[in-house]
Amino acid sequence: MPTTVEVRAGDRPYEVVIGVGVRQLLPGIVERLGARRAVVVSARPRPWVPDPGVPSTVVPAHDGEHAKTLATVEDFCARFAAFGLGRADVVVACGGGTTTDVTGLAAALYHRGVAVIHVPTTLLAQVDASVGGKTAVNLPAGKNLVGAYWQPAAVLCDTEYLSTLPHRQRRNGLGEIARCHFIGAGDLSGLTTEQQIAASVALKADVVSRDERDTGLRHILNYGHTLGHALEIATDFRLYHGEAVAVGTVFAGRLAHALGRIGAERAAEHEAVVRRYDLPAALPEGVAAEELISIMRHDKKSAGGLSFVLDGDGGPALVAGVDAEAVRQVLGEMPRQPLDALVADTAEPAGTR
Repeated sequence: MPTTVEVRAGDRPYEVVIGVGVRQLLPGIVERLGARRAVVVSARPRPWVPDPGVPSTVVPAHDGEHAKTLATVEDFCARFAAFGLGRADVVVACGGGTTTDVTGLAAALYHRGVAVIHVPTTLLAQVDASVGGKTAVNLPAGKNLVGAYWQPAAVLCDTEYLSTLPHRQRRNGLGEIARCHFIGAGDLSGLTTEQQIAASVALKADVVSRDERDTGLRHILNYGHTLGHALEIATDFRLYHGEAVAVGTVFAGRLAHALGRIGAERAAEHEAVVRRYDLPAALPEGVAAEELISIMRHDKKSAGGLSFVLDGDGGPALVAGVDAEAVRQVLGEMPRQPLDALVADTAEPAGTR
């Protein structure tokens, strides 16, 4: 039986349904919305594109950070208009986190907001990116700097899509699951994939219900992300998001220890958890600490300085104004590996079954 998690965000609660074949629920959801037409933005081959049950058109999309641009949003909106999509109709996003992010932003802007349903097809998108209403694209200055909050009408996490993923894409999603260990989910490594997705979504749903607009508590969801985003940019996105977040999680533990927020044992637990999922725990060789610090200063949470979500006695919290020398020292102490070794796709990911 599918697992259902309710997200109560603002005045528009919605359900995240997780299980094999749940994309077949799409026509019923579209009918309940009262939509007469749909645009399906899909990064997947035609046999995997869900049928919305109403007259529709398919707009092809491309997953990957290089597609997260304002130009892509403009193109999608132009295609919505060419199809005659109205304010009471619906957009369906079928793909990874890039597709749900960019399509969500296009839906938020078109006619000042049309309903969007996410059908995430990667583990990363199912455990995190498609849930919570954050939509954004990148600028040359940094990741996710242009966006809007636009909650979906529903999210259908069909785990059948995961059978089509290469090992590295599965591992990519485990990066977000690993960081959940330190923000309230506990150890998820022994659970089934569906249980891991449900636990991650339930944690995010609880946080989003209490802080939809990222004014306080929701900051904890960015655990490991400040350095993670910098690593993505510094490697021209050769390091995938979840992989970069895994390295960022190890760094967050080390930095929290260096600042006296946690003990050595808790800091070591960060690397142990990341390695449990067969995720990278080292910085790539050839990426200078100064380059990473410069990029992190432009992070959207930086507020003019260096800010990180760090563990502590009271749990994770956003720590602003972190001294650059402390960051530089911890980066210098991190292990290094060739980038090719960090991104190698040689084994079935651990921590899932």
